[in-house]
Amino acid sequence: MEKALDIIVESGQEDARLDVFLSRSLGVTRTCAARAVEKGRALVDGRERKPSFRLKAGMRVEAEIAGEKKAGTCLEAVDIPLNILYEDQDIVVVDKPAGLVVHPGAGVNRTTLVHALLHRYPEIERVGSPDRPGIVHRLDKLTSGVMVVARSPGAYDALVTAFKEHRHTRVYQAICYGRMDEQSGRIETFMDRHPKDRKKMSSKVAQGRQAVTDWQVIRQWSRFSFLELKLQTGRTHQIRVHLADMGHPVAGDPEYGGRRRANTITDPVVRSRVGKLGRQMLHAWKLGITHPGTGQQMEFTSETPEDMKALAALLDQRQAC
Repeated sequence: MEKALDIIVESGQEDARLDVFLSRSLGVTRTCAARAVEKGRALVDGRERKPSFRLKAGMRVEAEIAGEKKAGTCLEAVDIPLNILYEDQDIVVVDKPAGLVVHPGAGVNRTTLVHALLHRYPEIERVGSPDRPGIVHRLDKLTSGVMVVARSPGAYDALVTAFKEHRHTRVYQAICYGRMDEQSGRIETFMDRHPKDRKKMSSKVAQGRQAVTDWQVIRQWSRFSFLELKLQTGRTHQIRVHLADMGHPVAGDPEYGGRRRANTITDPVVRSRVGKLGRQMLHAWKLGITHPGTGQQMEFTSETPEDMKALAALLDQRQAC
């Protein structure tokens, strides 16, 4: 069913985003409204605008938007269990498990963190991007750990700015191949798309965006290291790329050398365990933020996941690996 609108913006409605105005006026999700705007199905004074366009009193808004049941592309709430570390009116902090995709994308439309958040916090639908409401940063599907999500527009704007300016503290744990030559260090490179595989990133480039990772050794075995890594910047796949390009790919990493390196493990028990990991041994262990509403400094941690603990315990038992 098509929902139509032809209305003059009144005093008190000004400065609303176009997509939010349409969502409220027609009773559709903000995602549906934004997509209608992007397809030219909503006009302001006869002109196409962006979903973020701010309305003024006296403007005429015309729109035709497909109802949600027919549209089929709008985000829906799905009851997926979540491990909530903290929540208030502005933010929610989640302990994301490995295997859960953060937001919809190619081939993943109903079983993401966003769908679970919409079920528990429906107001997030109106926060941030319509396609990934509330999301201010992300973790790879196969990376576990702490994430913060915005529940209000003000919190969203503040958190996005803080991440952009690298004001949050992000510390990861990783089990990687090889022993490090030093006990700590800094990896500072440029980072850009891989020249041969555009789905991957590379730090072996002459130009790109600056990427900085600080690391220190927590434990070492004969052919593996357990590292703690602090992000000074937040580029796509930054830790995985930096360690792989150093010759120390993350154990189990399916894209950056972890699987190939598994074939070099001489201990058959360890080789078998690593071959069955199913994901990279990378965990977002600690997140420190400035609360967007109160200004309070807050820190959240996620316990090292069982698969990483189990691999570390096996390496303790079989030092010859």
